[in-house]
Amino acid sequence: MGQLSFFSAEARQPRIADLGGLLCGPGQAVSFGRGTAARVSVVVDEPWRAHALAAVCGERGVDAQVTRTAEGRPLMRTPFRADLVPLATAWLRGAVKAVPQDFELDGAALRVWALAAGRRDRGAYLLGLDVHAPDTHEPLRGVLARAGLPAELLGPRGGGPALRVSGRRRLARLVELVGPAPTGPGEVDWPSV
Repeated sequence: MGQLSFFSAEARQPRIADLGGLLCGPGQAVSFGRGTAARVSVVVDEPWRAHALAAVCGERGVDAQVTRTAEGRPLMRTPFRADLVPLATAWLRGAVKAVPQDFELDGAALRVWALAAGRRDRGAYLLGLDVHAPDTHEPLRGVLARAGLPAELLGPRGGGPALRVSGRRRLARLVELVGPAPTGPGEVDWPSV
């Protein structure tokens, strides 16, 4: 049995701040009522991702609904809540998504990011980025590097936008941080060494 990393997804109690992992990827935060409430949502590629993310929200005391977009894609979203305001405030500059200046990526937020937009790619692992927020790509690359996971930034022609983590040591570190694979269809898209 391996030693649990202080920064792994299982190292501490779940927190609402972990939902910042949604915002690293394609997730969105929206404020309402002059900043008195906020919601987070994410459109994903597969239904298992939406259900897994709804469960993650539930572990943090936040109810979430799984529906579909008008185009038929799976959508996970929370109701507007006062306790989501600090998360939304940290990630928004006006109505534009921006990486918080002091954002540090730990295993729990990284696990949420992987659930939302992670996938294996020929001996590497891709963490999907928000196509609508290109100004977050380089800052998130820096955040990932500070977490011990230097990554290559891929553009649309390279299968992105995404951050590509490769190399045996880096993948082992990623596996250590995100914790065990979700059961079911998500196992296929979970990082491995």
